[in-house]
Amino acid sequence: MTRRILPRLLGAAATLTALVVAVTAFAGSGFAEGSAAQANYAPTSTAPPAISGTAQVGQTLTASTGSWSYQSTPTYTYQWERCDTAGNNCAAVGGSTATTYGVGNDDVNHTLRVVVTAHNAQGTTAATSGQTATVSSPGPAGAINIGGGKTSIPASSVALPDRLIITGVQFQPSRLTGRAPFLARFRVTDTKGYVVRDALVYALGLPYSWVKNSQEIRTGQDGWANVTITPSAKLPTSRGHALVVFVRARVEGQDVLGGTSTRRLVQVTTGG
Repeated sequence: MTRRILPRLLGAAATLTALVVAVTAFAGSGFAEGSAAQANYAPTSTAPPAISGTAQVGQTLTASTGSWSYQSTPTYTYQWERCDTAGNNCAAVGGSTATTYGVGNDDVNHTLRVVVTAHNAQGTTAATSGQTATVSSPGPAGAINIGGGKTSIPASSVALPDRLIITGVQFQPSRLTGRAPFLARFRVTDTKGYVVRDALVYALGLPYSWVKNSQEIRTGQDGWANVTITPSAKLPTSRGHALVVFVRARVEGQDVLGGTSTRRLVQVTTGG
């Protein structure tokens, strides 16, 4: 009798031991997977950060955190970035790690983004906002950003103590080899560096007998006026001579020699 029961008891004990081992392994595996899942549940961005405010020098932009999914409440850090006009080639702006950003002169003709990073015990995740509009400089009424760091303003907005200035001069051709009409280009800005459109530009050759009188020409949005100058039969075409050109720029309605007007003498050489 004893010989028959003992093997059965030993077999049952082995089966029980195997069952305990299997249950323990299964439970351990489940606990490990649960811990790993918990550890990997870092904050997840469900809507990107947003920037509010006007992208203009002197203005303040404000970043929102966006929307996040998380296991435990995160904290947020911020990094503002300066990008090209397409919102690419971004670089961190040193020291700009607050929720707000003061737009400065270095930002003109760039766009801005903000990177918001969420941190909690489970991990860290970053999300980037969309780009702002291209940053512009504030200017007088009618100011237009024309790119290349230039802002165009109407001549009517230039008032004393600001003045008009003739800052650009081009002759085409650069040397006169005959008496054919040629193009003289003059760029008008003001004392603040804005290019000025709709300024009236007049050019007069000296001596008077060397060229025919021209008309006043308005500057375009880029500040340039294209004046066609027609030489007379008395213009010397041999080397060693130069045609002096008196140039005046003024605001329509103002006195030709008063107000914010400006004058300049330039020259173009002659001879082949």
